[in-house]
Amino acid sequence: MAEARRKTTIEERREIVEYCINHERNYKDTASLYDVSYNQVYSWVKKYDANGNDALIDKRGHHKTDDEVDELERLRRENLRLKSQLKEKDMLTELLKKVKEFERM
Repeated sequence: MAEARRKTTIEERREIVEYCINHERNYKDTASLYDVSYNQVYSWVKKYDANGNDALIDKRGHHKTDDEVDELERLRRENLRLKSQLKEKDMLTELLKKVKEFERM
């Protein structure tokens, strides 16, 4: 299994991409110099070519706020939240029933 590489900041990614492009897209040497994988350098350069600096931002794990989504997505989120609340209340009701049953014994 491959060894885990270090994490990079957005500034480092920009620097790595610029270095790679300025050195005739030598992905292998760039990866070795900056201690990142060849595949990662290739991916960053490809994203940079397609969409510029903003493409280098890691958006994993970031969710849009309710103000940023359309009405359908907002309603889906509200539906999930309400289902979760209902499930929690049902569980509490069942627990209270069992407590009362246990107290009768």
